[in-house]
Amino acid sequence: MQGSFRTIELSDANFEFNGLRFLTVKTPNLKGRGDICVFVPKTKKPFTNLPIYILLHGVYGSAWAWALKGGAHKSAQEMMNNGEIEPAIIAMPSDGLWGDGSAYFPHHNKDFAKWIVEDVPLAIQENIPEAGDKSKLCIGGLSMGGYGALSLGAKYSDKFSAISAHSAITKLEEMELFVEEPLNDYLESASQPNVLDVIADNRTTLPPLRFDCGKSDQLIAGNRDLHTQLTELRIPHEYFEFSGGHQWEYWQEHIRKTYLFFNSSIAHK
Repeated sequence: MQGSFRTIELSDANFEFNGLRFLTVKTPNLKGRGDICVFVPKTKKPFTNLPIYILLHGVYGSAWAWALKGGAHKSAQEMMNNGEIEPAIIAMPSDGLWGDGSAYFPHHNKDFAKWIVEDVPLAIQENIPEAGDKSKLCIGGLSMGGYGALSLGAKYSDKFSAISAHSAITKLEEMELFVEEPLNDYLESASQPNVLDVIADNRTTLPPLRFDCGKSDQLIAGNRDLHTQLTELRIPHEYFEFSGGHQWEYWQEHIRKTYLFFNSSIAHK
């Protein structure tokens, strides 16, 4: 069967480990290739159309970061084994690998948003047997990936069943804290640089939304502001603060809350 992508490379099952599969596809949206790390859970019976939970990484990272720094696949499998959540595929794409971080929106003649929203689900649905065109989608992320999850989840609210963010950048100007590329390289292409504006514009179709931040995180002020603003606008959401900073130990622990939220949101749809 001819798929939607000109070229596809899928890892060989003989060499895969811990349920992780690796997929590289060529897409016009990136003017080249994009990588996706995919966790396919071990289940007692075969499944199709499993939900797909897309996790977006932060600056400096790539498709492997959520799995090999965050252990996202291990916590997911453990929660499935314990019956805390139903089986789901965890999709961990690269951000398109522009600069220190693409921020997941279109700029420099590449559409990093469509890569995530269109190409990633399609590549998985066409190449991973446990997925299908009826697979429900949820989107989450950390830091820059939190910015992407909140923005893309709201803008493309018809595609997603739930949105979750950890330690999120909430205003594009906060990218300046992390990247060497000039802020203007981002701002000149950003139609809505603040997450609040995207969420407010799509408030009537917004899926269930949650976000959290560590109390010692440099992004805590922005997260508190977003919570206050959403509350004032009476836009339903859940917001939490926990101990910890902008670090993998925090995300390793709290990704489980994202899984529980996605699982619950899908169950109630």
